[in-house]
Amino acid sequence: MLGELQMAILVIAIDIAVLIISIILIKKYLTQKIMFPKTRLIKGAGMTNDDLDINNSIFLHMTDGIIAFDRDGKLILINPAAQKLLNVQSHHQDFKDIFGRFHLDVNLEKIIYLENWTKTEERFQIEDRFVNAYFAPFKKENDRTVGVIVVIQDITEHVKLDNMRKEFIADVSHELKTPITSIMGYADTLLEEEYDKETQSKFLSVIASEARRMAKLVTDLLTLSKNDSNRDVVQKEMFDLGELVKKCQDKLAIEIKKKNHEVKCFVTADVPPVYADKDDIERIILNILTNSIKYTKENGEIKIYVGFVYNDAYIKIFDNGIGIPEDDLGRIFERFYRVDKARSREMGGTGLGLSIAKDLLDRNGGSIDIKSEVGKGTEVVVKIPTKIKQEKTNS
Repeated sequence: MLGELQMAILVIAIDIAVLIISIILIKKYLTQKIMFPKTRLIKGAGMTNDDLDINNSIFLHMTDGIIAFDRDGKLILINPAAQKLLNVQSHHQDFKDIFGRFHLDVNLEKIIYLENWTKTEERFQIEDRFVNAYFAPFKKENDRTVGVIVVIQDITEHVKLDNMRKEFIADVSHELKTPITSIMGYADTLLEEEYDKETQSKFLSVIASEARRMAKLVTDLLTLSKNDSNRDVVQKEMFDLGELVKKCQDKLAIEIKKKNHEVKCFVTADVPPVYADKDDIERIILNILTNSIKYTKENGEIKIYVGFVYNDAYIKIFDNGIGIPEDDLGRIFERFYRVDKARSREMGGTGLGLSIAKDLLDRNGGSIDIKSEVGKGTEVVVKIPTKIKQEKTNS
């Protein structure tokens, strides 16, 4: 399917290029934004000046780059997109000048003279950009090849997404492999030998812990998948944010007590109802509070503020925990990114909590911001639209 699409794009690009060559011959002048060395060009028939103006405008504003060379490799035409993508200068006047800089394995003669040669494709990098170039011959009416046309595409975003996909698959595989290996190891050990009840209980405890960790990871992955495929499906309703925050605090009371944290929640007066998916917001609050509890040492302090400003309700959560290094703050919302992977796994983290929180807030029109300092603690601010804001938007 991709090959057919690329071929279709190539054919369209060739047709446009031939039309543009006709434009240049008929108009007999150069456009300042396009470089045209002197050459014999192919003349089109049956086109009005208005048609030529339209096609010239299309060519000038195409996001894909178009370059044409004659049989000798001399530059015939190039549009602004190609000039910018390849950084073509005025002294670059032939095929070698332009593509020789990138050390591509492209033979101009093969494209022009080999009968069965239809096209070739090359991917290369220019500084921090990735580019795809499609090379194909173009012909006159007598089926004689008169030159080569090149279609240039900036595929930087596609490459980044592909790399992210590969990294994501590798991370998932690693995260699942670790608990599976542990479970199999302890289970095989129990099966191979007789152990006293205390040792059996210890081994079974590890197996249960790793199984729960794996179940949590699968649940988080399913949540991310659901969010990605149903980004517009949100069951919004009005609800009291202060009450929901206190409910979440109560749900985590056992974890709070285990570490002997002092958790205080303050709700300012006159916070209007928020308008969002209540289940989404509850999950966000639980994720953030769980992180604060988990990464704050025993006898720590956590403060929660619920308020209202500029038509947004907000939740601010402060803790005096271990904090996050400044270099890591820019990546904490990436999937599977963890500041201290070993410690996070030990505490049962999947590395997906903040990614899920950000995705859910995006779905609900909210935002999240995190400030932190190593050894001093972390501040998380979550903003959620209120019914007031929704009414103003609709009015």
